Amino acid sequence: MNKKLTHFDEKGNTRMVNVGSKEETLRVAIARGHITARPETLQLIAEQKMKKGDVLEVARLAGIMSAKKTGELIPLCHPLALTLIRVELAIAADTSSVEIEAEVQTVGRTGVEMEALTAVSVAALTVYDMCKSVDREMVIADISLVKKTGGKSGDFTAPDK
Repeated sequence: MNKKLTHFDEKGNTRMVNVGSKEETLRVAIARGHITARPETLQLIAEQKMKKGDVLEVARLAGIMSAKKTGELIPLCHPLALTLIRVELAIAADTSSVEIEAEVQTVGRTGVEMEALTAVSVAALTVYDMCKSVDREMVIADISLVKKTGGKSGDFTAPDK
């Protein structure tokens, strides 16, 4: 595997990658992660009894908004015109967690992996923020890219864990 880091020039200076000559293609990325919490916390979320409001809906909105802002949050990310952002959150009682998945799409010259990962990360942080008054032991974990399609580098699907 002879891959070089693309965000550095031949002198080692940081740079934003020039994607101007790349083909515009449909780019799709899906990321997942979760936040573990105590069963009592998950019950409060499910019953919408948190003082700050509907945790899952606020976290969904935060994920969507953050995907749109990724180019402002992550140095050297290109600002993209996104055509789809889907953020899903579900309580998984068997693992005592909130499972989070984000799908992001664009038709463009660069991928949307960072946007999907940012959406999952910020959605998880929002769950934490809204629930920290009752559960400071929550853990955000396993945020990863699970699939990406489009572009010169081809498709990627993460192996099952």
